[in-house]
This record gives sequence, C-alpha cells and structure tokens, in this order.
Amino acid sequence: MDTEPKPRAAARFASDSQRWAAITRREPGADGIFYYAVRTTGVFCRPSCGARHALRKNVRFFDSAAAAERAGFRACKRCHPGGVSLAQQHAAMVARACHLIDRAESMPDLAALARDAGMSRFHFHRLFTRLIGMTPKAYVAAQRARRVREQLLRKGSVTGAIYDAGFGSNGRFYAGSDAALGMTPSTYRAGGDGVSIRFAIGECSLGSILVAATDKGICAILLGDDAAALLRDLEDRFPKAQLIGGDQGFERLLAQVAGLVEAPGRGLDLPLDLRGTAFQHRVWQALRKIRPGTTVSYSDIARRLGLPGSARAVARAVAANTLAVAIPCHRVIRRDGSLSGYRWGVTRKRALLEREARMR
Repeated sequence: MDTEPKPRAAARFASDSQRWAAITRREPGADGIFYYAVRTTGVFCRPSCGARHALRKNVRFFDSAAAAERAGFRACKRCHPGGVSLAQQHAAMVARACHLIDRAESMPDLAALARDAGMSRFHFHRLFTRLIGMTPKAYVAAQRARRVREQLLRKGSVTGAIYDAGFGSNGRFYAGSDAALGMTPSTYRAGGDGVSIRFAIGECSLGSILVAATDKGICAILLGDDAAALLRDLEDRFPKAQLIGGDQGFERLLAQVAGLVEAPGRGLDLPLDLRGTAFQHRVWQALRKIRPGTTVSYSDIARRLGLPGSARAVARAVAANTLAVAIPCHRVIRRDGSLSGYRWGVTRKRALLEREARMR
C-alpha cells in the first residue's frame, strides 16, 4: 500500500492544538503518530478512540504508547493503543473479504462474507461500504464484470464466459451488460464490431488532438505529437468498430474540445461515455471535483474517497483515463510535487496547469 511517510504525517500533528483537534475529530490518520492520556482516569488512548471526550485541561499528549505507560497510564480497553487498532482490524477483515471475492470460483454472497469476518450481515455490510466506498454487492458485480471482460477475450463462447465469471444465468448478466462493458458482450468480444464511433483529428497548441464519440457521448480525447498515432490508438481500442470521420457538426465538437485545451479551467459541459470499473468511475468523479488551478496528490484523492491506503489503486485509475482535460487527471501530482505520470506527457501537464493558474 502507498501510505503517507510518518515524518510528513507527524508534521500535521506537531502542536498540541493540532493534536487536540485530531482527537475531537477522532481522526484515524493520527493513530500511531501520538497518543493521549486522561489524568482523571489514568488511561491513555489512540486519537481515534470512540470513548467520551475528556476535558482538554485533563489531557496529556505522548509520542509513543511506551512513553504513556512510563508516565503511569494504563492502556484503554476500548481502542487497545498498545496493539493493533480496531480500524486496522476492520481494514484487514475487509481486505480478506475482497481477496475472497477476487479468488472465488463462484461469487460468495453477503451472508458467507459476513460469516467469514465473524460479524452480522448488517455490521459487515456497513463496514465494507464505509471502507471500500461501495456495497459488497456492487464490488461483486464489478469483479464479475472484470472476469467477463477477461473471459470474453479468451473464450470462443459468450455463454461460457458469462457462466465462468460467476453469473448464474445469461439474463442476469445481460440485464447489466451495457453498464459493465459499454456494449453487449458479443460486441465487446468482437472488438466493437457494429459500434459506430465518430471521430475527428485536429491541431491545438499542445499538438494533435483526437476526439471520438459514441451515441452516448465523448469516449476519447487523446493528445499527442502524431495524428496518425492517435488514430492507431483509437483503432487498437476498438479494432472492429465502425470508425466514421467527423462531419461538419462533429468538427464543431472538436473545436469546442480544443478550446478546452486552451482554457482548461472552463470545464466541459458535454455528455461523456465513461467506460471503466466502479472504482475507476469513483476516482474520475473525484478528479472532476478538483478546482481548476489547484493540484492534489494520489493520497489526497484516496483520503477523499475514504480509502486512505489505496493511493496506488487511485494512481492506476487515474492512468486509465482516456478523456484528457475533460477528466482533469493533469491536476494530480505526486506527494513530492513532481508532475510525472501523465499519459500525454509531462510538458503538456505543466502547460495545462500553468494555463489554469493564469486563469485563476
């Protein structure tokens, strides 16, 4: 997991006022950075402890559990500050459940997952949803869709791929196939055969730009130095789709998107045909909420999603974005402030950020 280095995290809780604020918020990110003890009870706790808050005047801060014990305080029986935290236990339980779903030949149901975690169905469902950001059912559906995508590219039978992915019937999958694949499974397996994708290629200040759209909305905005390479990229994504060169009306759409490159802070009020997993959709939605002219790190996005340990997964979802500028992945940088990691080149990323800064 990609986690925040301890020195940097400690800086967020360097002062007593910052530490007290973390306690009042019961902030899990402060656990392990410092501990607090209550003089009136003789007990020390983690910052995230769910116990009733003491009066500020009765609270002391320590940098380690050992220091609190040396001062004569005993460990809280609720948050167990000397051992594995409840939050860490919960994270391990949910990680195990995800592992079971990922590896199971037939997808487990909620009751089986809750039973393995030693929880009630209600408690497990609430915990899983809070930590992963989607319900167990939605996570299972996303994994089944991933398996179908993989199996469709290997198997000669669409039906076999559907059953091997854990669906009990064709009907259950076909009911949601459009959302899972962006098209029917047979069309997906055929490389987009029968799907019409209009496209146009032009030039902008950042080089060549390709815009492509299905009847649902824009499905690709690609940037590069070579127009022919951009078209090959689109063909590789949909090798059997019907690619139609844009007419005059579509050329106007190209001009509108090219205008977004010149002024990326304006936003794009056009329908988008987003194709990805449920998690990728959550990350892309988070990207669209980043204010123009500002940047965030992958860890920042992970925390906003309520998944502070998933920075690497966030980075993969950001890299999977094929809608340059419309999904503003250029606003995500590394923790050290570097701009590496942009699929259309660091030079373009820097230019987009500079333009947004000037507009702001």
